[in-house]
Amino acid sequence: MKKSIHDQVAIIGMGCTSFGEHWEKSTDDLIIEAAAEAIECAGIEPSHIDAAWIGTMDSGYAGMTLATPLKTDYLPVTRVENMCATGSEAFRNACYAVAAGAYDVALVVGVEKLKDSGYSGLVINSQPGDGTFPNITAPGAFALLAPPYFQKYGLEKKQGKEVLARVAWKNHQNGAKNPKAQFQKEVPIETILKAPLVADPLGVFDCSGVADGAAAAIVVRTEDVNKFSGRPMYVKALSVAVGNGNGLLQSDYDFTYIRENQKAAAEAYRQAGITNPLKELDLAEVHDCFTPTELVICEDLGFSERGEGWKDVLNGKFDLNGVLPVNPDGGLKSFGHPIGASGLRMLYEVYLQFFERAGNRQLPNPKLGLTHNLGGYPWQCVSFISIVGKELT
Repeated sequence: MKKSIHDQVAIIGMGCTSFGEHWEKSTDDLIIEAAAEAIECAGIEPSHIDAAWIGTMDSGYAGMTLATPLKTDYLPVTRVENMCATGSEAFRNACYAVAAGAYDVALVVGVEKLKDSGYSGLVINSQPGDGTFPNITAPGAFALLAPPYFQKYGLEKKQGKEVLARVAWKNHQNGAKNPKAQFQKEVPIETILKAPLVADPLGVFDCSGVADGAAAAIVVRTEDVNKFSGRPMYVKALSVAVGNGNGLLQSDYDFTYIRENQKAAAEAYRQAGITNPLKELDLAEVHDCFTPTELVICEDLGFSERGEGWKDVLNGKFDLNGVLPVNPDGGLKSFGHPIGASGLRMLYEVYLQFFERAGNRQLPNPKLGLTHNLGGYPWQCVSFISIVGKELT
């Protein structure tokens, strides 16, 4: 029987480093910086922490990745990896452990030090298989979303490219307002359209940044929030859908949607009691690893009717002053994408927005937010959704 974590757990403090090329900082430095901010925000002492989770794809192994820099007092520390949903997965595990009563206070940190690793964002080692899985780069895989979408919904390639450029333009507009973003500069649509191709039809500005960074959260049970001075943000839903390998085997799959997104969204909305996400949510942070991904995600998550997302993008529906602001912090596209940190970075933005700490990108009185990660490929991935609220319901 499916149950819900609705309002059982709260985040009482969050921290986040700036994202970017941190040649002068180590993985340890980033973990310490993010965790210190979260601990201070929560108004707790490090000794209050009962357990910790560290999410990283390839910047450390085992719990010592966190225990060593933070010098924790032999606490249980679990290292988690779940592709680009790694930070969100670490958060989910901590939430369930706290809700179950195993621990009272949990620290969650997501971190990635990609620049020193030589990881380019284009080529990674494929996991072992039977030889039938396509050997393809991430931009190449997500570029496959665009031509079928254009064809199915009647867009000429030029018009389709303009839609994708509008997604990138919006996220750079938002990132320019964010002092912690990797790219803090507005980019004209003409520049985006003329950028060199990476994987047709995607140009350089259609791809998210490769970055170093860390983010952190302090999690407690809702019944205990009054014991701490940190301001609480309540978890309404946590949902993960994992592809079962059938994506490319199903003849009806046409690359205009991502099944795992649909499954994760349906379950998250059930837990949170949401029937109309467009009207009920105040902001959304989604996994815009590439511009067509954000376009498809907005339809998968019910922000747009199927085949109408491109019109909503052009009409500014998801702009900072739109009906539903999407990626108000700049998203992966502008904030950057240190893989293990991205999911927690999204929650950090919602936390800032709820408590009017978002500066000149501040939204008017937001109370309900969604974060979304995906890792893998359009035809087989891990999709994660959290829904968090400013108030108990």
